Amino acid sequence: MTTDTATTAAARKLPLPTLTAMVVGSMVGAGVFSLPRNFAQATGVWGAVIAWTIAGVGMLMLAFVFQTLAIRKPDLNAGVYAYAKAGFGEFPGFFSAFGYWASACVGNVSYWVLIKSTLGTVVPGFGEGNTLLAVAASVVGVWAFHFMIMRGVKEAAAINRIVTVAKLVPILLFVVIIAVALRGGVFSANLWGGDAPSAGALFGQVKATMLVTVFVFLGVEGASVYSRYARRREDVGRATVLGFLSVLALFASVSVLSYGVLPKAELAELRQPSMAGVLEAVVGPWGSVFIGVGLIVSVLGAYLAWTLMAAEVLFVAARDDDMPAFLKRENREGVPVAALVMTSVLITAVLAVTLFSDDAFAFTLKLCSSLSLVPYLLAAGYALRLAGGWEGEASRGPGKDLLVAALAVVYTAFLIFAAGLTFLLLSCIIYAPGMILFVITRREHGRRVFSPAELVLFVVVLVGAVVGVAGLASGLITI
Repeated sequence: MTTDTATTAAARKLPLPTLTAMVVGSMVGAGVFSLPRNFAQATGVWGAVIAWTIAGVGMLMLAFVFQTLAIRKPDLNAGVYAYAKAGFGEFPGFFSAFGYWASACVGNVSYWVLIKSTLGTVVPGFGEGNTLLAVAASVVGVWAFHFMIMRGVKEAAAINRIVTVAKLVPILLFVVIIAVALRGGVFSANLWGGDAPSAGALFGQVKATMLVTVFVFLGVEGASVYSRYARRREDVGRATVLGFLSVLALFASVSVLSYGVLPKAELAELRQPSMAGVLEAVVGPWGSVFIGVGLIVSVLGAYLAWTLMAAEVLFVAARDDDMPAFLKRENREGVPVAALVMTSVLITAVLAVTLFSDDAFAFTLKLCSSLSLVPYLLAAGYALRLAGGWEGEASRGPGKDLLVAALAVVYTAFLIFAAGLTFLLLSCIIYAPGMILFVITRREHGRRVFSPAELVLFVVVLVGAVVGVAGLASGLITI
């Protein structure tokens, strides 16, 4: 490597503050602005507190998992995908990479839906974000961001850091105002969510919030995905935990404090973004406008971060010969151009699907969360194998590491249960055509397409996709 090349490579490395901003920027997006309504539709104050406790502990375990893996396996880049492959083989690794990428793309669609729903109060033609005009405007935005990112990862990450700071201001101000204006009588009336106090009812309420909490925490692995850009390897883990703890406090405050402003039934009927309706109830119409502007800045910043991460995962998988070779292509700025094009194309396609959805935002939120569960489960499973010494290595800190990894596995397995059969089948519909990429890759290298174990997994996913399509056709599954 020449001196000039080494200098250029060093200049592209990202420091701890920027990596932390990538984590915060990835998580603080559309989800936080929709929390009051989404939680009120499912539960009351006690259910929300329990849900955030479960989600907080579970996601913190995942954050520790990514921190541990980043330090223990510094040679593995692209985080989620790399860990799944190392722990369980090429086909599960492919599933992790493809599922993570698809989850990011569907999540980005939810961002555009929420932006257009917000603007729908001013431009009626945007409706709830899934009208023809809204989708057309969103497609223009998708490709405008596409060409901006083409200018370089370093530049896009710098923009994201600025946007992250800007978008936190309205959310923090919301928390302060709502905390001061909180009405004790309203808050106490919302404690049990309208149901008779019972453990069974509370469990059902908490279970109904799980996909929402997953959606808002997606991005906890953001620094891990960009590990190859970190100046110091230990910064990857630090950025992950710092970013997570910051947003956990923010998300819990937004959802719980809102119960002290409006009755649960009214919160559940608010137009999205529901944070706007809550603030408007306290300060008047300007509150809705203020949150609307903050949402647009926040969501566009999150969209930028997620588009970067989605393309990065495809690129690294292709570079490791686990995706077709065409996805290795980069432009002169070091941007994985082919992976970025594929990402923008899928986002555009899913935007078109929202035209047929009754509640496009809720649908994309839950589907995005469901698609992320397999990658998270495989990463946690790999950490468990390492901690238990089942990878042929000596275990390190077996007490702590084994407990953390086990809790992360239990949490992600519970999330799959909470997601339910409907979204598992919908996920299979997306995974099934993606396996074509795996077949192409194996043939490019003259290898056998499926081993016996891989063939079993292929058949299971294919059957799930067929059942899912049949459910959609018969009306048993709706979007």
